[in-house]
Amino acid sequence: MSRVLRPETFNSRQTVRLARELLGKTLAVEQENRKVSRVRITETEAYDGPDDLACHASKGRTARTEVMFGPAGRWYVYLIYGMHEMLNLVTGPQDYPAAILIRAVEGISGPGRLTKCLGVDRRFNTLPAVPENALWLESGPSLPDAQVEATPRVGVGYAGPDWSQRPYRFVVKK
Repeated sequence: MSRVLRPETFNSRQTVRLARELLGKTLAVEQENRKVSRVRITETEAYDGPDDLACHASKGRTARTEVMFGPAGRWYVYLIYGMHEMLNLVTGPQDYPAAILIRAVEGISGPGRLTKCLGVDRRFNTLPAVPENALWLESGPSLPDAQVEATPRVGVGYAGPDWSQRPYRFVVKK
């Protein structure tokens, strides 16, 4: 049986390592009918602090990014292109703004499709990742390096050649 990963599990400045370690873990969502959907995480991206030019927090503290400066283990959910919700898990200690974008789960590729299929939206923004809030993470197997590919992040060319090319995206090999 899987165990719930508590928010304090993600209190680390090792956001890139945590993004890699989230692969194989379970994302659990309690639906309105009280049924719980559980899916295995297969793709993540790390956004590591205020110096990471691809990270929203690189522009400073704003109403939108305030959650990233708060305690680890909270959800950062925002709307992109006016139509897609993006699900991120805040990492790092208080005042170190970093997060992990959950890009795909088994059977659902793409962060916008993932949130739409699972019914995740901004009502989860700022909430701790715990069952009481209907969206949480559970333990799963650690994947060997042979099953994981590290690549540059998707769609962050605006961050410049250094930050856009860092291997901060992690994918379970098919």
